[in-house]
Amino acid sequence: RPGGVGGFGKSADYSDDGPRGSRHNETAAYVVTATHESEIDYKKEEKHHKNLEHLGEGGVAAAGVFALNEKHRERKDPEQAHRHKIEEEVAAAAAVGSGGFAFHEHHEKKETKEEEKDSHGK
Repeated sequence: RPGGVGGFGKSADYSDDGPRGSRHNETAAYVVTATHESEIDYKKEEKHHKNLEHLGEGGVAAAGVFALNEKHRERKDPEQAHRHKIEEEVAAAAAVGSGGFAFHEHHEKKETKEEEKDSHGK
């Protein structure tokens, strides 16, 4: 076939009408506007840190459960006990790291609240 197998060797033609005939500027989705401190959306930033904090808490729970499961397998499978012990320790380290991340995001959330309070003069 001309242009490669299955047409993958062809380049897309992006004219002013776009690839499907619609008129749009492809770089418009990535426009960054300069913000001043008074224009920062503190509620959105606070929500972002809250969501990341909850994500970290979920990581703590998941890694903790995995570590306990590996501890159980270590006792039940004596042939692979060393492997399960290592995996348990790795999972415990992941839980500690995730807890640190959640703690960090908690303080970022508090800092955002304080910045909002300071910016509005409350």
